[in-house]
Amino acid sequence: MTQKKTLAVVGGGPAGLMAAEVLSAAGAQVHVYDAMPSVGRKFLLAGRGGLNLTHSEPFDVFATRFGARQAQVRPMLAAFGPRQVQDWAHGLGIETFVGSSGRVFPKDMKAAPLLRAWLHRLRAAGVQFHMRHRWLGWEDDSAPPTALRFATPQGEQHASPDAVVLALGGASWSRLGSDGAWWPWLQARQVQMAPLQPANCGFDVGWSAHFADRFAGHPFKSVALSFTDRQGRSFARKGEFVATATGIEGSLVYAASALLRDEINAAGGEGATCHIDLLPDRTEAQVLAAVNHPRGARSLSSHLKSRLGLDGIKSGLLHEQLTREEMHQPKRLAGAIKALPLRVRAARPVDEAISTAGGVRFDALDANLMVAALPGVFCAGEMLDWEAPTGGYLLTLSMASGVAAAHAALRWRNASRMNTFA
Repeated sequence: MTQKKTLAVVGGGPAGLMAAEVLSAAGAQVHVYDAMPSVGRKFLLAGRGGLNLTHSEPFDVFATRFGARQAQVRPMLAAFGPRQVQDWAHGLGIETFVGSSGRVFPKDMKAAPLLRAWLHRLRAAGVQFHMRHRWLGWEDDSAPPTALRFATPQGEQHASPDAVVLALGGASWSRLGSDGAWWPWLQARQVQMAPLQPANCGFDVGWSAHFADRFAGHPFKSVALSFTDRQGRSFARKGEFVATATGIEGSLVYAASALLRDEINAAGGEGATCHIDLLPDRTEAQVLAAVNHPRGARSLSSHLKSRLGLDGIKSGLLHEQLTREEMHQPKRLAGAIKALPLRVRAARPVDEAISTAGGVRFDALDANLMVAALPGVFCAGEMLDWEAPTGGYLLTLSMASGVAAAHAALRWRNASRMNTFA
């Protein structure tokens, strides 16, 4: 009788659960290990404001959202991309729709029903879940790559599956289990890794006490943000973001965060200067004409509100960034309204970020996502060295990499005895 294959998945996020689904569908005996009391915690929290599954834009455009890692991730997305994510959700009985921005959501906008249906299907397929099992790496350097150690409430436990998919997440939102605790175990095995950094993150500006007290939590609506780094890479987009007690965050800032973060790192702590267009639907000539319009006895603030609709946090930012003298120089004021320099000093800590950049380098993996130094160990999800903007890209590639790693693990297990894996 042929012995049933036993495969382990360490990490119960979207990448790990997708790997478990592929493995179980192939007839393997699958064990999922996770440090938390339940799986999918970051997935559930991310879906509280409306679960963004993927994006409906053409595939060739979708693939470009992964920047410098496009070449490495494109084959995974070609096998399991935006269309397959939607089909997968439909297969769980979850209807989807395309929003006005092109993003794809479950019809009820919720993550919990989808996760419940997913776990029900996995359990019905025989997947076994081991919760409160924190991976501790290997016993020592001589232990086989697939001999795993776990800390559990019952003490240390061991597992020796035929192959392992590590899908341990990045280092953001540690309270949900994505804490980067896997880093020292892989580092000890000489696996090449890029430092973990915040992605899709906010930034510190260093507001005055007056501005922070008055405007923290207020949104900048209908503005544009532009930035060009020292390498000539540029960003320019219209959208919204929010002032925080220390700086800025929100969708428009997240979209520019990779360039801003890298520029801050390259500048050695000098920060990075972006520009805010407070009135992107008006030309500078139109703004200058409105500023120059006679205002009579009205204050400058009343004049700007009347002629340009500038008040609240937009007016507050002008006063924050310009001197009193500059505020009363029409050409300088009009130029600032259209391109107000804003220096961001530092990215917020990685634990506050939506996602993580860095992780296991693709150079440390073979073409099948297997760690070259650890035969039988495959990596998937956010622990790999890639990043993407929000908009369904993060979730789609996490799932796609889980699918790819699982198929490769099956091939490796089937071919390992004959030494034919490729």
